[in-house]
Amino acid sequence: MSRIAAHETSTRGPVGHSRTLRVLTLTPFYPSIGDASQGCFVAEPLTRTSGFNISNEVIAVQPFYRTRPRVLQSSVASRWLSYFSLPGKPGLATAGRFLATGIRDAVLASHARKPFDMIHAHAVLPCGHAAAIFGQELKIPFVVSVHGLDVFSTREAGPIFSNWRHRTSAAVYRRAQAVICVSEKVRGQITCDMAARTVVIYNGVDVQLFSPTAAPPPGLSVLSVGNLIPSKGHALLLRAFADISPGFPACRLEIIGEGSERRRLVHLARELGISERVTFHDRQSREAVAQAMRACAIFALPSSYEGLGCVYLEAMASGKPVIGCRGQGIDEVIEEGKNGLLISPGNQAELAEYMRVLLLNEAFRRRIGAAARERILQRYTLEHQAGRLAQLYRECVQ
Repeated sequence: MSRIAAHETSTRGPVGHSRTLRVLTLTPFYPSIGDASQGCFVAEPLTRTSGFNISNEVIAVQPFYRTRPRVLQSSVASRWLSYFSLPGKPGLATAGRFLATGIRDAVLASHARKPFDMIHAHAVLPCGHAAAIFGQELKIPFVVSVHGLDVFSTREAGPIFSNWRHRTSAAVYRRAQAVICVSEKVRGQITCDMAARTVVIYNGVDVQLFSPTAAPPPGLSVLSVGNLIPSKGHALLLRAFADISPGFPACRLEIIGEGSERRRLVHLARELGISERVTFHDRQSREAVAQAMRACAIFALPSSYEGLGCVYLEAMASGKPVIGCRGQGIDEVIEEGKNGLLISPGNQAELAEYMRVLLLNEAFRRRIGAAARERILQRYTLEHQAGRLAQLYRECVQ
């Protein structure tokens, strides 16, 4: 047993709900001064877990070839560290070992000062792999959160590198005390031979920040928030909006996000003759996104590849009717026709028709939006998420 592990064994008392658990979070996603929205789905629940006797320390990580972000002030102790990694998706298969080596001194120093009870890693590679290494050395359990559907995708790195990543990921999953999935859709991507235990813990929403306004929105607008990449469906949204625009000459389409598709989407809006009614916004602060959601009439993101989608939950919490796609994680939250609407992926006519119906009927919009808000309050707040995480942590350290 290492000196650190021996120190940990001697200082940690019996686990109970009255004792504060100390959790190390390893994550590649976390807010920074340059981008306060990145990784908010990791950071925001942590601010609530203290109410469940959980003490968190965060090490957010970035490959050495990227500029290291600056820490955003928070009630949770956090820092950004860099590590060596081969560039690109092929490097993921080995990144976990490089990460563990790169941050080892920092982890062991924190553990020596005040021992961790467990590790929570976000994304199996590289953080889950590093957590498995530290968990074995420190003799503490670790869990891994899976946020998306592309864990074992062969689309990005080719079959050779993807198979290598698959094998590495599966080995980490099998060693984890639990694999946390953000939806049943995501859990379905992890077969029983990859993980001994999977559990679904849905993301939560800050229902004070994302809340309805008493005043009606100023005019009609459709809002979409998401990275400008093909799978998010912005091209489909532009075409559907062009289909209905003659009937709603005052309606605007607001798109918030950045990505590789921006130039193509701007060109498409021009081709469709709607560029004067479409505004492309850069990445916005959390407060600005919340304000945009309060101001819109409809939220639409026809994404065809979505583990859950926090933006849907935020729009629902804001009391807005949401349009998403069937077969994605969000259809576990939306009851079609009651608190939101779902289309078949890629169905332009269906998307246009749903937008038309919602824009024509204010009473229907309000009814759907109110039911959406109630659905979030019942099950999908940050407090719900924090409580489920705290319960899982205690189960893991028993």
